[in-house]
Amino acid sequence: MASLMLESPVLVLNRLWQAVNVCTARRALTLLFEGRAQVVYEEAGGQFETFDFSRWRSFSKEHESEDLISTVSFNIGIPRVILLVVFDRFPKKEVKFTRHNIFARDKNTCQYCGKVFDRSDLNLDHVVPRERGGPTNWENIVCSCIPCNTRKANRTPKEAGIKLIRPPVRPKWRPFMQIKLRTNIHESWKHFLDVAYWNVEIGQQLE
Repeated sequence: MASLMLESPVLVLNRLWQAVNVCTARRALTLLFEGRAQVVYEEAGGQFETFDFSRWRSFSKEHESEDLISTVSFNIGIPRVILLVVFDRFPKKEVKFTRHNIFARDKNTCQYCGKVFDRSDLNLDHVVPRERGGPTNWENIVCSCIPCNTRKANRTPKEAGIKLIRPPVRPKWRPFMQIKLRTNIHESWKHFLDVAYWNVEIGQQLE
């Protein structure tokens, strides 16, 4: 039982309190013992408190729960969220080129007529058609409603007599966190997670 608990997932935050990884409880306790991380615990009022190894061990003794690991000399609780205190690791990966992020960049707005639509009523359009050498990238893909997409067809906006609201650009923002998570995540994670949808990278096969 203890070995299974040591393999349970723990959310890892950097010093900016941004979710950057998921590790095992075994790894989390090691980082805690080495002074490289602190436990993040949510109080009843929604406030968060951090604990180093010594304070977490004392806290675990005073607040016994089923998530305790027994050692030779003491019991200690399994942390659910830890905060790194050694370095500010931030995902270096650029914003994923996904449908979700394109719609977020364009705010679910057709970039030709300026109207806001449900995502199910929007297409992704190559500004410069692929047949003309238009690439599938941030600078050549925009949200387009079905009527505008039909009107534009396999032409440039100028040829179709329509104008872009704004030129498409690569976003400057970063997704908060885009890692694969289990369906049932721990309640204490939810404050820190922004679970993204439509995370599949869009390649040259985009239709």
